[in-house]
Amino acid sequence: MIILVTGTGTDVGKTVATAALAAAMEGYGRRVGVVKPVQTGEPGGPEDHGDLASVRRLTGITDLHEFHRYPEPLAPDLSARRAGLPTAELHEVADRLRTLDATDPDRVLLVEGAGGILVRLGDNWTLADLAVELAAPMVVVTTLGLGSLNAAELTVRCALHHGIRVLGLIGGSLPEDPDLAIRLNVVELPVMTGVPLLGSVPAGAGALGKEEFRRMALENLGRHTLSPWIQTPD
Repeated sequence: MIILVTGTGTDVGKTVATAALAAAMEGYGRRVGVVKPVQTGEPGGPEDHGDLASVRRLTGITDLHEFHRYPEPLAPDLSARRAGLPTAELHEVADRLRTLDATDPDRVLLVEGAGGILVRLGDNWTLADLAVELAAPMVVVTTLGLGSLNAAELTVRCALHHGIRVLGLIGGSLPEDPDLAIRLNVVELPVMTGVPLLGSVPAGAGALGKEEFRRMALENLGRHTLSPWIQTPD
């Protein structure tokens, strides 16, 4: 099963939320792999730098796959062109994901995008296009503060407009002492978007050790919210 993970924008906590989703699913007994089709803004290799390195550090998961890497922290198509490198191609990325999925159909592959749903991952294609190509559902990581209702609803509406099933939202960073806007948004997000809020990642979770992070993931992304995806086949 392939699930795409997008954000309502950049720097919304998407990588840590992806790691939490992976850790929770694994904790509930499902095999999980994480894929970053296009990584930008990291100088070293994927073993030491980038979003997958963060996922490994937080979760201990080693079933990790990166397809393309570009040096500058820009939209992937721009970063590729500025570096004089070939841009990622939609059908190539989709085929590689299908091949990965076929090697272990019982595994969940979480595929983390770059920035928001309409960021160009290559020439003239986005994560929305990849979801359509794969007929894959999507999880949206959202901010929780002022302005989040608009950003989350725009992202969900965009996905639905493309015919993409949105499984739910994850709050990317929930402060220990949330203000009024955050407290109200946690309640209003599922009402306004029409999709469930699966849980929220506490602020600072990216600095936790592996065992603490796994406990946090299980506590904040409960079995009842993830049950459609953690039922292991008979």
